[in-house]
Amino acid sequence: MEDKELAKKATESEAREVAEAAREKEWTRPSFLRELFMGRFDISLIHPHPEQDPEEEARAREFLDKLAEFLRARVDSEAIDREGRISEEIVEELRRMGAFGIKIPREYGGLGFSQLTYNRAMALVGSKDGSLGALLSAHQSIGVPQPLKLFGTPEQKKRYMPRLARGAISAFALTEVHAGSDPANMSTMAVPAEDGNAFILNGEKLWCTNGTRAELLVVMARTPPKVVDGKEKRQITAFIVEVGWPGVEVVRRCHFMGLKAIENGVIRFHNVRVPRENILWKEGAGLKLALITLNTGRLTLPSAATGASKTALEICRRWCNERIQWGVPIGKHEAIAEKIGRMASTIFAMESIAELSASLVDRGGYDIRLEAAMAKMFNSEAGWKIVDDTMQIRGGRGYETAASLAARGEEPIPVERMMRDFRINLIFEGSSEIMRLFLAREAVDFHLQIAGDLINPKVRGKAKLRALLKAGLFYARWYPNLWLGKGYLPSFGEFGALATHLRFVERSCRKLSRTLLYAMMRHGPRLERKQMTLFRFVDIGADLFAMSAACVRAQMLLKKGQDGSEAVRLADHFCRLARPRVKTGFHAVFHNDDDATYKIAQEVLAGKHLWMEKGVAGLHHPLHEIVPAPSESPEREPIHT
Repeated sequence: MEDKELAKKATESEAREVAEAAREKEWTRPSFLRELFMGRFDISLIHPHPEQDPEEEARAREFLDKLAEFLRARVDSEAIDREGRISEEIVEELRRMGAFGIKIPREYGGLGFSQLTYNRAMALVGSKDGSLGALLSAHQSIGVPQPLKLFGTPEQKKRYMPRLARGAISAFALTEVHAGSDPANMSTMAVPAEDGNAFILNGEKLWCTNGTRAELLVVMARTPPKVVDGKEKRQITAFIVEVGWPGVEVVRRCHFMGLKAIENGVIRFHNVRVPRENILWKEGAGLKLALITLNTGRLTLPSAATGASKTALEICRRWCNERIQWGVPIGKHEAIAEKIGRMASTIFAMESIAELSASLVDRGGYDIRLEAAMAKMFNSEAGWKIVDDTMQIRGGRGYETAASLAARGEEPIPVERMMRDFRINLIFEGSSEIMRLFLAREAVDFHLQIAGDLINPKVRGKAKLRALLKAGLFYARWYPNLWLGKGYLPSFGEFGALATHLRFVERSCRKLSRTLLYAMMRHGPRLERKQMTLFRFVDIGADLFAMSAACVRAQMLLKKGQDGSEAVRLADHFCRLARPRVKTGFHAVFHNDDDATYKIAQEVLAGKHLWMEKGVAGLHHPLHEIVPAPSESPEREPIHT
């Protein structure tokens, strides 16, 4: 009976309650982005740009130089892609270098570096090989080290941290066939053993990165519900699970379009006995733990995307100087020069976002949920555009594989592999759509707290009147302030040529908050379903965030004398490109074809336009059956500790 109760599918309202209960609500310092969505441009939250500790900077330089040399001299990415495997020899060298314990405290044998140094290491790895980046980041960003560092007991840390620092590979097991972004429908269950000293774990996890090579897992599972204030609450709990325990089965390794050497698989648990002392944090706190872990985990991708984009820019710079067409290098043609200029300034903004977000984590106490989600979304999408432009600039040589180029005597530049490897960045660690939904929810949260009951059809009578009075008093004070601010006055003078862009950001953030209010008044409760509208708000916020980060970092570099004048030019150019996008986004909030688009989509889904699908062979054919290739069986190398 208990198992059946645990296995019940969650309703929409239950799914919302599970997600809402897991939100972190207490911070010592606010989120810059949240303030921006509320119409308050508080640049003091990010300026001056946080500085790195000088002692760590010196230690980090030595490690990063060693890592860069290793990547250049020892890593053959073409062989990794071709063989679908990162050799144990390469992994062992990374272990000796300490690359599996970059953020693990030195007292446990790790390198003890900050989030910023870790991000720079991942940018280096991402510039060379996506599969290697996935191995290291899945282990350290979302695998056992991060949640253990944040929530582990002293005994758990003493037991597992040294193993992890020495290179015991770990993984994060959350996703299931029917539970991805909606964890309320998780079916993996852990019920207390009869003796009360352990939990019995049963279920199956999908797309567990590092799962086919790991020896330690963080596993999310549903535990028996609890009654809180007379209402039953679903519980999700995090456990540290050792792959070598009886009942843990690596079912198969998954294979993908890119990242050919990613060790991603299906993991099954059959009556696995997990000691109670292996609960991470506390019973029922698993989802909150996962969300907090993913906040910092997501920051790996913006840096890796920046590293890959820098490699793409190097490829384009060289090719556009070498390739002669119509008597001049192709970089002299405006159609190509436009792409190069946009790439350079966008990469500067991407690196500014990644470095700022990591620095805020190191400073501590900041609510960085929005910054992490925005950095992941913005950098993965901007990076994809850069890789796509690189393919276009290289033309046929971009589409041709590196091996084929080498076979006919040309330099084996791997743009084709880069494109295959990069595409997943828009999907994993939260797809772009999920990031926008999360950011949109947070953007309107301020207004929902004040005026939510006014648009809630379930609130009636005196409650509605009280809500009207509360909202009226608040907005009477708040709304006029959204029309006057520093953005209309000579301000931000210390930023020189960039001051005009920061004034634009200040004016635009107040307009953003006003427009969010107007959208709530127009659409009422339906605004939650108007995702195309909400996404426009998020995209406006993304550009305002990127402009702010670019200006603040350029100002820091200018003061340090580190290519400062060039940084200012790049920041200025990025802001000039972003401003028209912001203006277009505001216009499209209330002037769009969203309803017509949605209607057509529903007609297609209902089969109304099936005639459009005629004239093609189709995907399903009764004469053919897809047979898994022999290589798709579980693949594991010996576990090393």
